[in-house]
Amino acid sequence: MLAACVTTPQGGIATSGEIRAMTYNIRLDLASDGANAWPHRADMVAAVIRREAPDIIGMQEVLLHQKRDLQTALPDYTFIGVGRDDGVEAGEFSPLGWRKERFEAIDAGAFWLSPTPGVPGKGWDAAYPRIATWAVLRDRRSGQRIRVLNTHFDHVGTIARDRSAHMIADWVGQAEFAGKPTIVMGDFNAGLSSAPMAILTGANRVRLRDSRNASESAPYGPPGTFTGFHFDAADAEAIDHILVSPGFRVLRYAVITQHWTGRLPSDHYPVVTDLKMGRQGD
Repeated sequence: MLAACVTTPQGGIATSGEIRAMTYNIRLDLASDGANAWPHRADMVAAVIRREAPDIIGMQEVLLHQKRDLQTALPDYTFIGVGRDDGVEAGEFSPLGWRKERFEAIDAGAFWLSPTPGVPGKGWDAAYPRIATWAVLRDRRSGQRIRVLNTHFDHVGTIARDRSAHMIADWVGQAEFAGKPTIVMGDFNAGLSSAPMAILTGANRVRLRDSRNASESAPYGPPGTFTGFHFDAADAEAIDHILVSPGFRVLRYAVITQHWTGRLPSDHYPVVTDLKMGRQGD
């Protein structure tokens, strides 16, 4: 049996009235990863998600069989999403999931980060097709509707990351949803000081806030989220983010460094935030 060393967000599981959101790049299944290939860590990824108990989760680099494994391991969640290569099952998914007893979907969909968002394909200077998965969810407790989007920006294309940020900003800023509480999460392959993140969090019409900077309690965990499976190393700046509209208070923020005697579930740390409706200071 693997021995665990656990770090958890301040305050533990989100309390009644709060919403816990999580973004997690789980690393696609590659045989070349050897001991870090999916069959050797699938149970760890599922264990982290169960332990952190998010109400809403966005994942990245999820192949079809990984999605199916997690659906089996996490029966309390509904997952949606399509493969980025064909819009059905081929290639990586950026799925959204939510706790069934907490939320129901009113509407949902996906679009590609490219000049042809309704058609699978690469955009601009991107190395791969990139996709965004979204849903409008109704909170079964309060009746409140919130919008959630999960995405994965390209790791190579600088133009693609900028244009992708503009596309997400356009989605957030749709007139019909003006003022509606919104969560945008994912692996943006960009730090908060970058141009793409400035497009999403700068002084513009979308007014998204980074949950780390907006947290009312001190952020927990290291500043970086990518480790490359090296437990003793992480980037100096996060590339995985949870962004929220002004309608949310950010109560807590954490980068989860869960490991099993030095073995990491993924090459990214997940990010977890506890949110509550109402502006900071209300």
